[in-house]
Amino acid sequence: MTTISAVRGVLPPHRYPQAQLTELFGRLCLPDRATRAVANRFHTSARVATRHLALPIERYDELDGFTAANDAFLSAAVDLGCEAALAALADAGLTPSDVDLVMSTTVTGIAVPSLDARIASRIGMRPDVKRLPIVGLGCLAGAAGIARLHDFLRGWPTAVAMLVSVELCSLTVQRQDSSAANMIASGLFGDGAAAVVAVGDDHLIAATGPRVVDSVSHLYENSERAMGWDIGSTGLKVVLGAEVPDLVHKYLAEDVKHLLAPHGLEIDDIARWICHPGGPKVIEAIQSVLGLDENDLAMTWRSLGQIGNLSSASVLHVFADTLAGRPASTGDWGVVMAMGPGFCAELVLLRW
Repeated sequence: MTTISAVRGVLPPHRYPQAQLTELFGRLCLPDRATRAVANRFHTSARVATRHLALPIERYDELDGFTAANDAFLSAAVDLGCEAALAALADAGLTPSDVDLVMSTTVTGIAVPSLDARIASRIGMRPDVKRLPIVGLGCLAGAAGIARLHDFLRGWPTAVAMLVSVELCSLTVQRQDSSAANMIASGLFGDGAAAVVAVGDDHLIAATGPRVVDSVSHLYENSERAMGWDIGSTGLKVVLGAEVPDLVHKYLAEDVKHLLAPHGLEIDDIARWICHPGGPKVIEAIQSVLGLDENDLAMTWRSLGQIGNLSSASVLHVFADTLAGRPASTGDWGVVMAMGPGFCAELVLLRW
């Protein structure tokens, strides 16, 4: 089994209350007072109190197109990715030269060379480090990235593998787009990064940390327009369908069963639920179909309120908060869970 040696989330220093961000969005993106009132209702219902931005708030007036936004992404994303990677390695008692595989994920900017190459060069990873950039999984990629680290380490049990997620959602907001999807996304998504360090079963530090036991992936049929981007001359325009909570209701309970049943487990056996904070309706749907309550997903609700939805980095922030909170008992079971474009789900079974 794979051991999760460290999980660290980091945030940009620019933190603002939701009301100030709603005002910014209205000024930049919405043409009239009536439309802004609708956006304000969406933002209020998101249950997000504060969010972090990649840039100081006054800089967003200067971003006059996709080129400027992506240039800002490249600069801030590498800085945050390096910060997360170095912090996670330090927590694990490792150095950049110990890393055998670095995987990066983002869906909020375009980088070629990819973020993993830029981060590896800056922090001093070995020239022979294996690299694997993941693009397009969106919110799913935090959980899916852990599962893919596990897949690699099963074949290389003495190795160290790292996942670095950087999502700067504020740099994708579309000017002059008064669609409901843009209004909802602009009140829900924030900026941040996270890193996971994992080691194989035969590594010297494999005895410390929760262990990955199994994972399940499920790509739902005929759901391509539930979530994603439409990519055009102005950049990344959000696709956010109203059917996402319905997909949770339809599929998630069976997905969890497929993860747990081979190990003789049921929902009541899970001590820790590490769930992506997709938004209030999605979290409520998860609670409903699994028979959980707000206490079971307390870390998820808290993360949503304090920093918003950070796409792929969000579930990793919840994971880091979980590890930093109440100590787990030996033998506790946990589930890491996220959903995203495809539309699909990824679940990871952990044991402490």
